[in-house]
Amino acid sequence: MSDTVSTMSWGKRIPLIILNGFLGAGKTTLLKSLLVQAHKRKYSVAVIVNDMSELDVDGVLISNTEIVSSHSQNMVSIAADNISSDTGIMKLNNAIARLLSNKMGSDKTPDFILLETSGSSHPLPLVRYLRDHPQVCLHAFLSLVDAVMLHEDYDDGHGLITALQQHLERGKRGVVNLLAEQLMFCSQMILTKYDRLPRETLTDIATAIHPLNPQVGIIAVPWGNLDLEAVLALPPYDFHRVALLIDELTDDIGTNCSPVSIAPSHSVLSSCVIQDEWPFHPQRLWDVYHHHMGTGVYRSKGFFWLPGRDDLALLWNQAAGSISLAFISYWKSGVLRHTDNHLTTEERQALQQQLAKSSGRFGDRHCYLTVIGEKEEIDDFATVLRQCFLTEDEIIWWKRGGIFADPWPHTVVRLKGHGAL
Repeated sequence: MSDTVSTMSWGKRIPLIILNGFLGAGKTTLLKSLLVQAHKRKYSVAVIVNDMSELDVDGVLISNTEIVSSHSQNMVSIAADNISSDTGIMKLNNAIARLLSNKMGSDKTPDFILLETSGSSHPLPLVRYLRDHPQVCLHAFLSLVDAVMLHEDYDDGHGLITALQQHLERGKRGVVNLLAEQLMFCSQMILTKYDRLPRETLTDIATAIHPLNPQVGIIAVPWGNLDLEAVLALPPYDFHRVALLIDELTDDIGTNCSPVSIAPSHSVLSSCVIQDEWPFHPQRLWDVYHHHMGTGVYRSKGFFWLPGRDDLALLWNQAAGSISLAFISYWKSGVLRHTDNHLTTEERQALQQQLAKSSGRFGDRHCYLTVIGEKEEIDDFATVLRQCFLTEDEIIWWKRGGIFADPWPHTVVRLKGHGAL
């Protein structure tokens, strides 16, 4: 353990760092960056990832590394639940116990724990739970906020405080309350995606939201490149600073539910999972994204494949009105189809054996997407999205050599300074 980490510990308790923020703010990108830095500095790190959907995309992305994995017993994924709910808090408690247990097979306890919450998680239950935890201490609460979203949907942040005031006057709770309260509880505000905006706009956004939590700093981070040592050097989380906020929110919300039941009782967010082994029609998928995705679809993410590039496992990553596609890996079926893949006979046989366990019509290829947002809008979006899968006639035509129009980008770009896991 380095001197930096040792100064973080409170007695024998293990420091815990929360990565919180609304859907699509960039928490997983930041988590991966911090893990790369921790690995280079030889820190021992444990990770907890929460996803409100049963499709645990973030858990898959993080566990698919050499740094942390469930196999290495230094990662726990909490899926199909909100970590701020009663059941979510219980699962978090069990996850921490697992990671710190000597039964994990390692004599070394982690230097610190990184917790990535789901975008719909409310800070209050987490802060209350960690305030008196006997084994871990809350070191930092990092709240990520999408600068582009504030620019486009909340008048450069000014509309967020106005909408919050209106909600408070009407006794209403919704996404606005969640966005604001995530910032009010944090010990560091982090503006993401700022590279898409002019500098003066970014300054205006920071000025607008800072009154929500005037005692903490605001920094802008490109592509998750936040310095780990700067995070470790932050002072311990100040529970006294948020004591009044805890009492006020408990009084405000506690009349209808316990403090740790904020998410299920008051959330306006819903999720659904779309899964099929068939590929998407590239043009229909493009049209649906551009013409059928309403503002109430806050987040959609998952893995998919397209005919014409059927060897590539692609990541669909949409937040608000923006979307990115990323190449994740190759499908085993696609690798075996190529004769110039330089596989040895043993490697090819091993892949064939693994593939034999996949009962799908297209081997291991599949589409798994989760959609999160306001229920009516995500239901409508999911309906048209399911119509993007190829029909039987289109599959037959494709297998006979047919080529579909594919407007999605084909160029692979490596981002400078953004380390790969």
